[in-house]
Formats: sequence, C-alpha cells, structure tokens
Amino acid sequence: MRVLIVEDEIRLADNIAAALRETGLAVDRSADGLDGLRFAEQGFYDAIVLDLMLPGKDGLSLLRSLRQDHNATPVLILTAREGKESVIELLNSGADDYLSKPFNLGEMIARVKALIRRGKGVASPVLRVGDIELNSAWQTVRRAGRALELSPTEYRILEYLLHHPGAIISKERLLEHLYDYDWRHHSNVIEAHMSNLRRKLDAPGAAPCIETLRFRGYRLCGGARGAR
Repeated sequence: MRVLIVEDEIRLADNIAAALRETGLAVDRSADGLDGLRFAEQGFYDAIVLDLMLPGKDGLSLLRSLRQDHNATPVLILTAREGKESVIELLNSGADDYLSKPFNLGEMIARVKALIRRGKGVASPVLRVGDIELNSAWQTVRRAGRALELSPTEYRILEYLLHHPGAIISKERLLEHLYDYDWRHHSNVIEAHMSNLRRKLDAPGAAPCIETLRFRGYRLCGGARGAR
C-alpha cells in the first residue's frame, strides 16, 4: 500500500518513512501543508500521516480541505496538543485516528495498517481469497496450506490484489500503490514481478489464480474475499 507523510520535522519524518518502508509500504513525503495537500488530492494514497503544525497550511486546515472535497483517505494525525477539546475537534473534522507526540513507532505502524484495512472494509490482518491466505501482521503467505517465499514486491502485489478480488487492476494503478512518487521509473519491471508471483502461486496441481486481460490489467480469481 502507499502512504503519504506530511511532517516538517525532518528527523521524525525520516524515522516514520523508514519504519513504514520496512513493512513493505510505499511512502511519499511532504514538509509543507500546501504541498502535502497537492499530493493528497492526487488520490493515490491508502493512508495519510499528518502533522498538525505545518508551514504553508496547518494540518487541521489540510484535513478539512480533504473532507470538503469528499476525499475519504484515512488520516492519522500526529499532535503535540492535549485535552479532550482538541481530540474532539480533530475527530469532528474528519480525522480517523491520532497519536500524541512523542509516540512509539511500532504503535504508529500498527495504527496506519489498521486504518488501511478498515478503509478497505477488512477488519482482520488476515486476507483470504479462495485457498490463498496472507497475514499482513506477520507478512506470511500460504496457498492451500503451503507456505510461499515471496520477494517484497511480489508480496505487495499480492496484498493489493487480495484487497480487490475480482476487480481488474491496471498496471498503472498497481504501480501507483506499490512505489513512491517516482513510480513511473519502475513500469518496465512489473511484468517480471507478476510472472515470478504467478510461478510461485501456481505450483503443480494448483489452478491459475491471476488472470491477465490484454491492455486492461490483472485480476485475482478464486472467489469472494474472506477475512477472519
């Protein structure tokens, strides 16, 4: 999945970005509220991590602008403010969750991933489609009970497809959610990753589960999504 960080404290933004990338998330960054709003309005993101105190445009105004434009991307607010009134204002303005500074990076990662799951209508970290099972907490994949060893990119491709079972996903849409802002630089390798993923999923005796639709994209077959 792809996350936008809007935070002007460079060291903190570096740490957040590194932690999210280690879990397989693509990350874009902005240190300015106006620039962050421009990024967010592109609609590529599965979650936004947003600081309140920003140059250009403060985080609360940015959040309100997104919600007024009917942008429903889940937003986790980072705030140094305390008090029930501040929390109520954040939630009433459209925030999905918040963390008070200083915070634990592990908790932040867990909250971001929970927001992404909820934004896609999935309550559990375990995604199941047909006989494919992916545990996003442990980053493990099984098919028909058989453990699979996937590369980080193969894992991220499968995770995105599992979030959209039966939907036709274009190569461009996959790239937008797999890579950072320079995703166009990776467009010539997606077919290779998809080929390797298919080879690992479709072991002898297993039915093909990823369909290619020429000039349209890819589709994960195997029935409706189940999450437990």
